[in-house]
Amino acid sequence: MLIEEISAAAREAGAILLGAHDLSVKSKPGSANFVTDYDVRVQSFLQQRLQAVLPGSHFVGEEEDCTDDVFHGYAFIVDPIDGTTNFIRDHRASAVCIALVKDGEPTAGVVYDPYRDELFHAEAGGGAFLNGKPIHVAENPLSKSLFSIGTSAYYRSLSDRTFAIGRALFNAALDLRRSGSFALDACAAACGRIDLAFEVQLCPWDYTAAGCILREAGGRLTQLDGSPVRLDRPSSVVCGSMTAWKEFFERGFDRIE
Repeated sequence: MLIEEISAAAREAGAILLGAHDLSVKSKPGSANFVTDYDVRVQSFLQQRLQAVLPGSHFVGEEEDCTDDVFHGYAFIVDPIDGTTNFIRDHRASAVCIALVKDGEPTAGVVYDPYRDELFHAEAGGGAFLNGKPIHVAENPLSKSLFSIGTSAYYRSLSDRTFAIGRALFNAALDLRRSGSFALDACAAACGRIDLAFEVQLCPWDYTAAGCILREAGGRLTQLDGSPVRLDRPSSVVCGSMTAWKEFFERGFDRIE
């Protein structure tokens, strides 16, 4: 099955991360925005591997300006290392993210955390799984919720809004968590470890795979204004269980500037 091939590719990419040493690190445009030789190496491996699995498919990756058409036919949207700064610092909270979309609609998502050996996967209409076992969001109200905050560190001009929303949510919820990988935060929501996650600006490779998994686990992922996220440009993102996601909007956290 195709999802098994994608999952196998993610595991192989994760093994590359686990064997990493002597990193070469370069800065990209934006604040605290880095790329390592392993980001490039993993993306190159995944492009070759995945396009062999599905010949003729498009490929959208974070590194080396690798962009392609996501609205016509099949396309893979890939983040070779979500949580690059964590990876550089050996913080051990990074993930390989692979989404498959058809004509602009996500059909499958795989997120692999090699440090915990946790593989999240989903296919549209088929439910969500963690290491082969079904997962589902928790349905806690915000007052009993854990939430995650992404700081959009590449876009420091957005920090005031980020922390204003975060402060308001902190006052309403049990506590906050921050992993440094939005994909892992969204998957944590998918399996009920947390209830809500948001970030003011992310790119499609950050959220497409995890978004597919979260939706199949019974959750919701949109922009901060409630509109669908984009697959061809950056979006704001808020996601979680339907209970927490609805309360986010009902209580006006989306209107905080």
